[in-house]
Amino acid sequence: MADVSGTELSEQKEVEIDLKRKQDRRWECAQRSGKAGVTPELPETLGFYDISSVRREQRGLSADPSLTRFICAELTRGYFLEHNEAKYKERRERVYTCMRIPKELEKLMIFGFFLCADAFLYVFTLLPLRVLLALLRMLTLPCCGFSGSQLLQPAQVCDMLKGLILLLCFSMMHYVDYSMMYHLIRGQSVIKLYIIYNMLEVADRLFSSFGQDILDALYWTATEPKERKRDNIGLIPHFLMAVFYVFLHSILIMVQASTLNVAFNSHNKSLLTIMMSNNFVEIKGSVFKKFEKNNLFQMSNSDIKERFTSYVLLLIVCLRNMEQFSWNPEHLWVLLPDVFMVVYSEVAVDIIKHAFITKFNDIPADVYSEYRASLAFDLVSSRQKNAYTDYSDSVARRMGFIPLPLAVLLIRVVMSSVKVQGAMSYSCVFLFYLGLVTMKVLNSIVLLGKSCVYVKRAKMEEKLFERPPTAPSASAKSPSRADVARCPKASGEFKTTQIVAAPCTPPCSSSSSVTTQPAPRTELFPPPLTPANPASRPSFAPPEPEPEQPEPVLSKEEDHAAHDAEELQPRSPENDLLEIDRFTICGNRID
Repeated sequence: MADVSGTELSEQKEVEIDLKRKQDRRWECAQRSGKAGVTPELPETLGFYDISSVRREQRGLSADPSLTRFICAELTRGYFLEHNEAKYKERRERVYTCMRIPKELEKLMIFGFFLCADAFLYVFTLLPLRVLLALLRMLTLPCCGFSGSQLLQPAQVCDMLKGLILLLCFSMMHYVDYSMMYHLIRGQSVIKLYIIYNMLEVADRLFSSFGQDILDALYWTATEPKERKRDNIGLIPHFLMAVFYVFLHSILIMVQASTLNVAFNSHNKSLLTIMMSNNFVEIKGSVFKKFEKNNLFQMSNSDIKERFTSYVLLLIVCLRNMEQFSWNPEHLWVLLPDVFMVVYSEVAVDIIKHAFITKFNDIPADVYSEYRASLAFDLVSSRQKNAYTDYSDSVARRMGFIPLPLAVLLIRVVMSSVKVQGAMSYSCVFLFYLGLVTMKVLNSIVLLGKSCVYVKRAKMEEKLFERPPTAPSASAKSPSRADVARCPKASGEFKTTQIVAAPCTPPCSSSSSVTTQPAPRTELFPPPLTPANPASRPSFAPPEPEPEQPEPVLSKEEDHAAHDAEELQPRSPENDLLEIDRFTICGNRID
């Protein structure tokens, strides 16, 4: 038995050896003839079959890893970027978007800067003329007879209030000593001044937000229709509150200007460096947050307002320094490097901030053209004959820029820095005023032309002639009990129908007689049942509420799947940019 089993094993080994020899001969013949086909058994690397490894195995080379083979593989291995074409195209578009951001952002900033300048120049040029026209109307209209007309138009009332606020606040600012405030700030340490400057920025935003509401409340209280004359007494507290706000905001801006002036005049320039580095802190606080188009529009308005305010503060600092050096032009060249440093830091911070916000939130660069069209729409609509609001008030709402406090401070600084004496000085002041008026008119004409171009490109012409939807009346918001009782759909039998005032207009109208009852609408009701037995009539008891079913308990995997499904659903449409201003709550951020 042992011999038989031994012979069987030896025969099996011989058969296996013969098969291996035949396979080796076939591979050698195919390799010699150059027709070696690639079989699925060959190793695959990056979409190609590695024939060299097969040849090394056939030649009897060792397959053990070595440093030489690793270096050769690293030097000769290949890769193909076209396999991830969509990903690399997206990365390239992000780079192109970041490169387009400076150009598109500066277009928006320049347009917004001239909008703020137009509203700011309005306070010095056209507002005094409008106040004079209102005073002439008050003096001449009683002599000519009222003839049923009002003493002043609502726009003239608002102009009179603005002029009176400016006059009172300017007279109150004379009691504030600018020099004492400058030396008081200069005596503080650098770190304390840095903290004070940050607190002033926060306070300026809060003042701008609440101050515009105060002014709007004053204008509406002064112009709303009143039934009794004693209702005009409510104008007095609103006016006092507005004067108090403008005065405090002017002092706040004066402290900011004094701090910036101390930074300019310091020897080591450490405070100026710290204040400029404070702008770069905005990058950390805003870049790594989620932004939408409306939030980015708010931030753009905030940046426009801050940039214009910083330019006015730099002008005030230059005026104060030139006054201290007796208007020596050589000292101006000493101030210009620091001025350019502050301006360049503002521009650089805005570009970096907006570039990375658009990159991280996948916002295209074309969105800034939409912002320009939205601001231009306000300008064009406010230039209509029957506008709903004044243009300066519209700019204040959209950008948070209120020109009255800044104008009061600038008038105070100019009047204290420039001494007007003699007829020649008054003639120079008059020529300067004519120059401001000319600048205002030219600026308004250019802005109006550019605004028309932006509105036409955005295809928003039809919105200029649309009237805003009127607010529904109180009766439409909450129907009375009598209306609910008369309205067939308000009965308890129709729980699924919604109470709407339109279908029930004929029976629910207020002009119908109280004594006459409206005829029932038979098409809304089924034919009444007339059972033989009176006891079998259906009762009008309210239906029993259905028992609440417990919510199913989901596992973690099902909960994550449901959350992903909710994220994939389309979001509700965003608010129109025409309804968004700097202090509108949209998303998770307010700037």
